[in-house]
Amino acid sequence: MLCGARLFAAQAAPEDDPPPNLAKLVAHRETETEAERNEYMYRQTFTLDELDDHGGIRGQYKEVRDVIFSPAHERSEELVGKPDDRLKNLRLTEEDFHDIRDIQPLVLTEGRLWNYETKFRGEENMDNVDCWVLEVRPRQILEGQRFFDGIVWVEKKGYNIVRMQGRAVPQMRSMKSENLFPRFTTVRKPVDGTHWFPLYTYADDTLQFRTGPQRERLRISYTNYKRFGATSTFTPK
Repeated sequence: MLCGARLFAAQAAPEDDPPPNLAKLVAHRETETEAERNEYMYRQTFTLDELDDHGGIRGQYKEVRDVIFSPAHERSEELVGKPDDRLKNLRLTEEDFHDIRDIQPLVLTEGRLWNYETKFRGEENMDNVDCWVLEVRPRQILEGQRFFDGIVWVEKKGYNIVRMQGRAVPQMRSMKSENLFPRFTTVRKPVDGTHWFPLYTYADDTLQFRTGPQRERLRISYTNYKRFGATSTFTPK
């Protein structure tokens, strides 16, 4: 995003030892979840509020996209109407839209795991689910690539990610411009009791631009999940 303390989980004393290959088990489950989600249609609604010093909305961007399939089972995104861009100071960038697609909803698949180092941070009950807590950081920042840096809560029973909290990195600063990104939280819920899909992403953060701080509030909702060929939709509660 352009403009003119690391998050740590509260930890309970561990009662069980996590599997020594916990990160690999999570990545395997994430790979299965990603493959399953790629078989679903859904609606993604993205809203970004630009806030003034008193917390009032000064500017806003909103767009709605449907992820759909053609009769030949080709998956694509389709804008619903036109984006409503009434931002005043902020400008969305290619990196922002990349993060919406690839960082905020899903991250730790087997194909991406090698990019990250993970540390076990304990266990916690999150959203009424007993979870392992993992800190996830990129091993190195590669030019032109985006990564997640933060905490994930992993369901003990099935190794599904229940919640993730952190930031897309790197922050991008140069002599001429700054492209900064907020801390965010993504919450997932089970679809048909099996795979955990993103329900919503939210952020309420103040970005420290050289021209002055700018508070923003972001929300992405994922609704009307429907498997290709199915006759009914499913929206997690």
